[in-house]
Amino acid sequence: MAAETTPFTQLQDQLKSGGAAAVFNQLATLLREQKDYHKLFDALCARKKYELGAPLHRPTAFDDIPADKRDEFEAAYTAAAREVGRLLLADKKLGQAWIYFHAIRELQPVRDALDAAPLPRDASDESEELIDLGFYKLVHPVKGMQVMLKTHGTCSTITSLDQQFQNLSPEQRSECAAILVKTLHGDLLHSIQHEVKQRMPFAPPAGTLRELIAGREWLFADNNYHIDVSHLHSTVRFARSLTKGTPELKLALDLAEYGAQLSTQFQYAGEPPFAEFYPSHIQFFKFLLGEDRETAYAYFQQQLDLEPDAPDQALIAYVMVDLLARTEQLDKALPLAEQYLVKADPDFAAAFAELCQQADRFDVLLKSAEDRVDLVTFASALVQAK
Repeated sequence: MAAETTPFTQLQDQLKSGGAAAVFNQLATLLREQKDYHKLFDALCARKKYELGAPLHRPTAFDDIPADKRDEFEAAYTAAAREVGRLLLADKKLGQAWIYFHAIRELQPVRDALDAAPLPRDASDESEELIDLGFYKLVHPVKGMQVMLKTHGTCSTITSLDQQFQNLSPEQRSECAAILVKTLHGDLLHSIQHEVKQRMPFAPPAGTLRELIAGREWLFADNNYHIDVSHLHSTVRFARSLTKGTPELKLALDLAEYGAQLSTQFQYAGEPPFAEFYPSHIQFFKFLLGEDRETAYAYFQQQLDLEPDAPDQALIAYVMVDLLARTEQLDKALPLAEQYLVKADPDFAAAFAELCQQADRFDVLLKSAEDRVDLVTFASALVQAK
């Protein structure tokens, strides 16, 4: 009677017929067949350690690899992580795949998998994994936010975005803000269309929110509103991150114009220069959209001229510099930044240096650095100017 063949006997047979290399090859084959991908990673690393003559009891550790062989082991480690990560992605185990791709700083495959994943209908373990990877681990914030809106609703999404906003890149902030603006604008448009249709059944359909509310002050009578006013406030604030040319900027202007007609009790104040919350945002969005830009800029300039408090002056100036920089008016932005921001906030120095570089005005940066006795910035500007 033949002895039973087990994975263990297979490995023993491989050692007899092909030596250690055959053992590790067979081990990898068995683990792939069993879809035991975490053990496969250990096995691939152990094989390389054996080739290098390193200890095998901690297959993935680096500290027992000789310095002259570390690069070789790192290359094998990276290849193993890449293979295991791809196998886990193919097995729809995105969260486990992320561990390996994160370790080797190659997150694009996980982002691509998130991009391809359909939006879940309801909250589930799957949707929570997509939100965690996409939004909280910053692999694909936009997809994570889309899933969150779909499964958790607007309120929870706004709260989460508020908490995560500072961790996002400017591009990610703009993309996330665009989704929220588009979603809230659509909800608001639907709500107002329903009310108008009830009161004016034969009214011609309006193409935009602006057209829909124009001349219909009764929509706002008796403290009436058509969307959660705290959601509106937050969304308009997030919309300041929209990049110039983004289609959602016009929608953001619509939202601000709607908010400006609400009862004053629903118009929560912001910090300068957004104390008059919706009117100031109307000017902000109009400036970016190129609608009567001179009037919009004068609105903020007047606030700056009348503000006696230096910290608030800096807040106003920061918004003005941001608007000018985003509309390629760097020569106008530089003196404003130098006067109100660089001296008031040392942390702004790096941003000021970048503005000078974009404007090719190293002479301004040299003068500013000398005035502030900043030798490092002065030397850097000197070399770049040359």
